[in-house]
Amino acid sequence: MTQLAPDRRAFLLASAAALAAAVAAPAFAADPYAASPFRKLTQADWKARLAPAGFEVLRHEGTEPPGTSPLLREHRKGTFVCAGCGLALFRSDWKFESGTGWPSFYTAIKGALGKKTDLQIGIPRTEYHCARCLGHQGHVFEDGPRPTGLRYCNNGVALKFVPA
Repeated sequence: MTQLAPDRRAFLLASAAALAAAVAAPAFAADPYAASPFRKLTQADWKARLAPAGFEVLRHEGTEPPGTSPLLREHRKGTFVCAGCGLALFRSDWKFESGTGWPSFYTAIKGALGKKTDLQIGIPRTEYHCARCLGHQGHVFEDGPRPTGLRYCNNGVALKFVPA
């Protein structure tokens, strides 16, 4: 019986390691931005590139005060891009007035965003970030309009608008 315990432990450890490798490998391999130079920037580099409010939101998952973004009144045709790296995230056709005080969109450009669970306020929310530079953008909620029913609630300082 003493022989079985070490063998079982070794088997379980090897199985767990193999499972972890199998799960992690496809996620890394599927990330088209894994080698992005933006992911190698230091905090000092980001601080030099961004205004203080943008730095707080993009690099420290902050939130700008509601109703303060000039992008709330942006209604021209164009694209909303990440303020950190310029990656296109949303098309102006997808923007809607949510009444929340932050620019809101009902969908995003495919592959432009990464998501994770955020527990900062004690309840689970889905945080999303730029897939290229990992800059925090906002949270997505399931109370948006058709056709998706989603509301990507974005910090305006995390975006720049590029007119068409």
